[in-house]
Amino acid sequence: MNKKKIINDPVYGFINIPSELVFDLISHPYFQRLRYIKQLGMTHLVYPGALHTRFHHALGAMHLMSLAIEVLRSKGHPISKEEEEAATIAILLHDIGHGPFSHALEHTLVNGIKHEDISMLMMQKLNVEFGGRLTEAINIFKGDYPKKFLPQLVSGQLDLDRMDYLNRDSFFTGVSEGVISFDRIIKMFNVLDDQLVIEEKGIYSIENFLIARRLMYWQVYLHKTVVAGEYLLVKILERAKELSGHGEVLFATPALQHFLRNEVREEEFFSFEIHLAQFSKLDDQDIFASVKVWADHSDRILAQLCQMFIRRSLYKVEISSTAPDLDRLQRIKENTADMMKLNAHEVSYFVFTDIIENRAYNAGSGNINILLKNNTIIDIAKASDLSNLESLDKTVTKHILCYPRII
Repeated sequence: MNKKKIINDPVYGFINIPSELVFDLISHPYFQRLRYIKQLGMTHLVYPGALHTRFHHALGAMHLMSLAIEVLRSKGHPISKEEEEAATIAILLHDIGHGPFSHALEHTLVNGIKHEDISMLMMQKLNVEFGGRLTEAINIFKGDYPKKFLPQLVSGQLDLDRMDYLNRDSFFTGVSEGVISFDRIIKMFNVLDDQLVIEEKGIYSIENFLIARRLMYWQVYLHKTVVAGEYLLVKILERAKELSGHGEVLFATPALQHFLRNEVREEEFFSFEIHLAQFSKLDDQDIFASVKVWADHSDRILAQLCQMFIRRSLYKVEISSTAPDLDRLQRIKENTADMMKLNAHEVSYFVFTDIIENRAYNAGSGNINILLKNNTIIDIAKASDLSNLESLDKTVTKHILCYPRII
């Protein structure tokens, strides 16, 4: 069988599957599951075109890795065929541990277990299945590799993961502020002392990349309607989990049922194979099918939340720099309880607060270093003549208040 396939990607055009091992990994059920998990969760509620998948994204990041390695080789940095394949596999599988609507799942069904850790576990399982051929890829994924620039291409301040999702998400949402010069940035890649650096000529493209990332967070990823949709799903799963905990048998696929019925904490998830086996069968369809059925459930809280979800009758969300006034919050809770005939516990499904954070650049976690013409390096925040670039290194925290639109 010919495994050197060509895929037509809407963002980059034709991209190649570079080796038989990569083809076999893409064909594996763990990876194929990503076809049925949207990259941007609830974002299609605001931007109808945002229906692309994590499968799309992983293939795009793999393609960018091939471009980056070609550039670095052309500049005299030795990268063996084995290292190229390992780096390609590491970026291909970097998101394999994502569940459907990761934000909602990590808050409810899998109790704070990070998708990066699940990706690591899946890669280790695949390594056993493929006779140890993923060992080098796993070391690169973990950041435990002598040539530090290879892990930095997979996970860092300027990694190929971010480069693809900014490019791809702006393409499918139509938000032009997220467009970046990915090809120019990659052509400016270089290596000094085994660290990934950017040649001085690329400084403006990097400035644009960081500003685009910040704008995409506020305009797309943390758009208040997207936030409303994600929190609504969190509350639906919380209610379903609560009912299941009280012995109620809800309609659900076997995979979803497993996580509704069982309190799966981190230690248990990584100790018992049944949890990963069920997790690896979960995708968006499990969630949507259940929500449609739960909309007619006898529990009026669950039914109401699911009907809101289906009708896109989302929470009203207020985002501010300061915490909501406690007296006003109490009044909203009381009004909601009176209008919807809810007790104090039930009202927490409809009125609540939380915080969201945005940090476009974390200088303390793998700086973006600019390679000057005199062969010295300087951090992008210092090298840039944009006065607002240093402010991107600060975490911006916003407070959110959610409540029903009828209030």
